Amino acid sequence: MIKHVLYFAVMAAAMLGLSHLLKGFEMSGWQAALIAALVLALMNTVVRPILFVLTLPFTILTLGLFLFVLNAIVLWLTSLLVPGFHIRGILTALVASLALAMVSMLWKAATRKHA
Repeated sequence: MIKHVLYFAVMAAAMLGLSHLLKGFEMSGWQAALIAALVLALMNTVVRPILFVLTLPFTILTLGLFLFVLNAIVLWLTSLLVPGFHIRGILTALVASLALAMVSMLWKAATRKHA
């Protein structure tokens, strides 16, 4: 349980960091960042699989590269739902989703159980 709470804190910190580094990625504070991390997790659990199935032909045609766009769309949808979190432009959403995916990947690599 504590591992999940720390994961959301890390993702919220990454979002706050991105708001300082990436023009067009705006986060009003810690509260908005924590809520955005939770909503993004829910969106990735519920909405992303539906969008994945609907856009499967594009994903196949682009050899999987459309998944980057799909991640950006889910992040943008999250920004529409969370007060205090705004993304201006699809390119900003794409760069931010790539950065957040890297943070998530590093977190999972650092916290996995070694055999």
